[in-house]
Amino acid sequence: MTLKVAIPNKGQLGDPARQMLREAGYLRSAGARELLVHDPDNDVDFFFLRPKDIATYVGQGTLDLGITGRDMLVDSGAPAAEVVELGFGHSTFRLAAQNGVDSVAGKRIATSYPGLLRDWLERTGTDATVVRLDGAVENAVQLGVADAVADVVDTGNTLRQAGLVVLGDPLLRSQALLVRPAHTRPNAAEETFVRRLQGVIVARAYVMVDYDIAEELLDEASRITPGLESPTVSPLKEPGWVAVRAMVERVRVHRVMDELFELGGRAILVTDIHACRL
Repeated sequence: MTLKVAIPNKGQLGDPARQMLREAGYLRSAGARELLVHDPDNDVDFFFLRPKDIATYVGQGTLDLGITGRDMLVDSGAPAAEVVELGFGHSTFRLAAQNGVDSVAGKRIATSYPGLLRDWLERTGTDATVVRLDGAVENAVQLGVADAVADVVDTGNTLRQAGLVVLGDPLLRSQALLVRPAHTRPNAAEETFVRRLQGVIVARAYVMVDYDIAEELLDEASRITPGLESPTVSPLKEPGWVAVRAMVERVRVHRVMDELFELGGRAILVTDIHACRL
């Protein structure tokens, strides 16, 4: 049975989603403007939809899986469940108002994410009026239709340009997610799809480090590069030396290289991992 997957057709989620899928072995020949692409090698239909609509389609069971933001999932109220965080499209959903306003209780709050805002108001017991707007909401206070705004914030520059300051902690921290219907069990095709994406996520987070080290220093070197299970060790032609290979977190790799060199490691090489299964 053909797997049906929804992909964002634009915005900060669209291009990164396409790239991740290509790294996972999907969408190798998809064009930039197509609305539906069948991947014959993997028997998957990809539907390119508005990011805000994806959770609704998936929650209704019309589609098997979808990529959307956590903010859009919560805002939709759809019965869709998070499967895995994808590591891109990070943003925060925050309140903002003119300087001097320290609470939104009893205020009018403009937002294009009314479901998300109402969810927060209910959870926190805050009494406020939700003013729904489509698109940008930064000018709502200046135009007199609201006392505060609630919006997805990246850098905050747009809010500052509108004379607004952020209030308190984020209402929600968002990133891209793979979602599925909340009340159905995944089938084999869905599980394969998830494993492939997880493989890409791990491959992006780690690199492979190879180096030579004196055998007498192997135990200490292994503490620096323990790998996921343990490092791979092979004897070298030079007596008393071994070659070591291990996966290392990408963010730590330069510190690891420094420590290995100071210990006595040589021929230290770092290579990217394009895909993996753990």
